[in-house]
Amino acid sequence: MDAAVSEPLPPYEDIELDLLLEAIWRYYNYDFRGYSRESLRRRLLRAQQRFGCASLSELQHLLLRNRHMFTEMMGFLTIQVSEMFRDPEYFRALREKVVPHLRTYPSLKVWIAGCANGEEFYSLAILFREEELEDRTIFYCTDISPAALEKAAAGIYDLERIPQFTENHRRSGGKSSLSDYYTAAYGAAVFDKSLRARAVFAAHSLASDEVFSEVQLVSSRNVLIYFDRELQDRALGLFGDSLVRGGFLGLGSKETLRFSHHSDCFADFAANEKIYRRSAAGLGTLDNAA
Repeated sequence: MDAAVSEPLPPYEDIELDLLLEAIWRYYNYDFRGYSRESLRRRLLRAQQRFGCASLSELQHLLLRNRHMFTEMMGFLTIQVSEMFRDPEYFRALREKVVPHLRTYPSLKVWIAGCANGEEFYSLAILFREEELEDRTIFYCTDISPAALEKAAAGIYDLERIPQFTENHRRSGGKSSLSDYYTAAYGAAVFDKSLRARAVFAAHSLASDEVFSEVQLVSSRNVLIYFDRELQDRALGLFGDSLVRGGFLGLGSKETLRFSHHSDCFADFAANEKIYRRSAAGLGTLDNAA
């Protein structure tokens, strides 16, 4: 999570927070009502400081009267912090344990839910190219933030981040040099546009949207930690309904299926790396329709 749990909001501030989130949902159609209160509280405090607001009520007033302001506000409401091949053991487990199963499918669909600025997508695209699965795969890269999707589609990252990306790629079992996939210029690394040839970038909210495709792999890492328990359950239900029987779900290192109403839909596959496999139990709408 963002940080340790702090003191509860004063009653009036809790009401202000509810009203702000309701206003954003009703006016902008973005639903943050099921996000972690503590995480939102810290981020909205930074937004208050940025926009010079003394209270959440004042922030709400400005948002409802200035639609252009909301574009910047999304940067406070969403978390876009990631890195390529983050937690290399996860990607090594995909390469060594999951890929052999994926090879048995004539075509593949992968859903990267909460793709942020695209680091996870490029990690998977490179991994699938190295494992010769890219040509049979479609990648669905979704996020609630239009600005994040634009950055993901551009594939441009600060050059100072590349050494860490390179080390992570090596530790994940990379079969080539990461430098094979980008061009460096003017302090930035631009990743090869061919990596995006089989990618679809689309807006999708785990809080309000539904399943849109049947996939063999869902990778949604460090997204659930920003949701409350009810919204976590909703998201896991979407993942379960989207996955084919025997498909795979990858979560972040601090995320778990424990206590979820959908836990019986999944079986541990690579428990240490938080990779699960869709079981026959609790089959959802897509499975029932198949």
